[in-house]
Amino acid sequence: MLNTANRITILRILLIPAFMAFLLSNVKYGGWISVGIFILAAASDSLDGYIARTRGLVTVFGKFLDPLADKLLISAALISLVDLNLLSAWIAMIIIAREFAVSGLRLMAIAENKVIAASAWGKLKTLSQVIAVVAWIILPQTILAWVLMIIAILLTVISGIDYFVKSLDIWMIRGKETSEL
Repeated sequence: MLNTANRITILRILLIPAFMAFLLSNVKYGGWISVGIFILAAASDSLDGYIARTRGLVTVFGKFLDPLADKLLISAALISLVDLNLLSAWIAMIIIAREFAVSGLRLMAIAENKVIAASAWGKLKTLSQVIAVVAWIILPQTILAWVLMIIAILLTVISGIDYFVKSLDIWMIRGKETSEL
């Protein structure tokens, strides 16, 4: 049975197609509606985490699904902006590639019975990405949107490096095992 926190996470995933439909459509005020849906979905990340921690509802399912939902939401937004020719694909690729890399690192950690907790850099990265995406939808390719996107890119790269540096023991052990084969 799903708990409240996990239901909120699933709702966040279910909001993604609605967000994309409004953003990619020619519906009057579709961009603004998509921003509202995106902000609601992004804000639900804090809510489900808060509920899970304060009510003792942290589950393995939630630990897996919550970061996946975040990655799906940001990736959907970036891919949609590329599709609309509002954002260069290289920007989306930097951000999405970092998400894949850190997810892979987390899988390696699980194989070693370790957990890689979210860092302050990771939380700043997520916040900056949400702000940058909202700015890019509302004010595409303006100086403000560019500054916010550059900040998001920098925090994305810095947080990715931070995760890998803090997890040297995990991936260096894996590297030794592979080279011995």
